[in-house]
Amino acid sequence: MKSPQLIDAHNALVAVIDIQEKLLPAIHNAEQLVERTEWLLNVATDLGVPVWFTEQYPQGLGHTVPALSKHISKANTVEKSHFSAWQSSEFQKMLRITERQQIVLVGMETHVCVLQTALDLKHFGFEVFVVNDAVSSRTPESKQTALARLEREGVHIVNAEMVTFEWLHDSANPKFKHISKTYLR
Repeated sequence: MKSPQLIDAHNALVAVIDIQEKLLPAIHNAEQLVERTEWLLNVATDLGVPVWFTEQYPQGLGHTVPALSKHISKANTVEKSHFSAWQSSEFQKMLRITERQQIVLVGMETHVCVLQTALDLKHFGFEVFVVNDAVSSRTPESKQTALARLEREGVHIVNAEMVTFEWLHDSANPKFKHISKTYLR
């Protein structure tokens, strides 16, 4: 049996928080954020891990960036006005339907929407993992302050490769060879 601290592909989902067109140009290391998020979403898709998106006030901030569009649909996207995705009843409904207890968070901004979503999810009993190489803010200081606070509050700070290897769990996993050749070369 797996340790409850490891991320289980059968009990996890990825929530992409607000990686939107009009806000992206102001984000520190925006290109890296999008690239690493796309990388992780491709791995998640190959391993059957559900992916959801949130969009903060898309009328003003635009929709999710086109680079992630192959993973997005109306069925897996929640529009929100609250900074925390948890405050959206539609987001809560989606969580109840999947019955998954581990939430892997990526997106922006780390110190606002990612932080508030993570803290709410933790408060309501979910195990939360923030992927430090797939989150960002307008300044590196804001991101680091948020990650430090999240860690103090018991949220797990991980990176994309950690998530991938925990989802795989074993080199004997039938998908290991494909994931290794495709994403870990």
